[in-house]
Amino acid sequence: MIPDMQTLKVIYDTDPGVDDAMALLLLARHKRVDLIGVTTVFGNADIATTTRNALYLKQKLGFSAPVAQGAGAPLVGEPDAPPTFVHGLNGLGDIDLPPISVSADPRPAHQLIIDLVTATPGEVTIIAVGRMTNLERAMREAPEIVGLVKQIVVMGGAFGRNGHTGNVTPVAEANIWGDPDAADIVFGAAWPIAIAGLDVTQATVMSETYVAKLAADAGEDGAFVRAISAFYQNFHRESAGLDGFYVHDSSAVALALHPEFYQTETGAIRVVTEGIAIGQTIIKPDGRNYPPGAWDGRPSQTIAVGVDAVAVLKFYRETLVG
Repeated sequence: MIPDMQTLKVIYDTDPGVDDAMALLLLARHKRVDLIGVTTVFGNADIATTTRNALYLKQKLGFSAPVAQGAGAPLVGEPDAPPTFVHGLNGLGDIDLPPISVSADPRPAHQLIIDLVTATPGEVTIIAVGRMTNLERAMREAPEIVGLVKQIVVMGGAFGRNGHTGNVTPVAEANIWGDPDAADIVFGAAWPIAIAGLDVTQATVMSETYVAKLAADAGEDGAFVRAISAFYQNFHRESAGLDGFYVHDSSAVALALHPEFYQTETGAIRVVTEGIAIGQTIIKPDGRNYPPGAWDGRPSQTIAVGVDAVAVLKFYRETLVG
């Protein structure tokens, strides 16, 4: 657990994305977060669009961290079509976007990650809420960073806890499914990883009433959340019958800052990289014995399996309202 007054240096690896933008707002406003870098990846939109959105958010939210463009395709194959039915054509719920007056860092995302981690070894937390492609590139280019990162907190995957399995196939979650090869490599490296998958993100819902009150009480930030989430909320209403929407990427921020909100399990993780179950995340729990197999020699990682959803929603509101 992180002491209350300790600042967390954060690189945010993201594919904005409505829920990505809401999590970035949380990072930009939280008093214990030192946001030192934002890196973009394809996913909720193509790489040009996710980078444009990250630059817009830098301009809108007023943070100083550099924004660097990252991978535009998975390690293997071509990127899938962006889910415009979830995030809108522009990736941010089709709100009107002004001209962008800030520029991207000249370094590719994986190089920015390497530079920031090596500059302050043992201090940087990477919150990764998209495909793991940039992280795989960074560790392939500079394997030494695996031992220098404080922690990686991921929004991705689904381990079947609480009845949650997949959201793009019956067994696969979108971020992992979008580059399963990169995810399997990253989860197999010996850096400490904590994962907030659908097991907990789909147990945390921002209702219409919650968002309306946030809009009323949190000033311009609250109005921004309401504006960008309207399209996203409509998708959840039509697809899942929800009065609101799941709290995906902000759950990774909550897990990084308040691990006490979550119940966890540990074990070695594999990602299925071919066949009908491609993108499925599977954990071999610590303490369970099996015949020799594909999980052997993999590091033990942490997955969230339960959540105090009330505490997460209170944390989000209090960060914006004060």
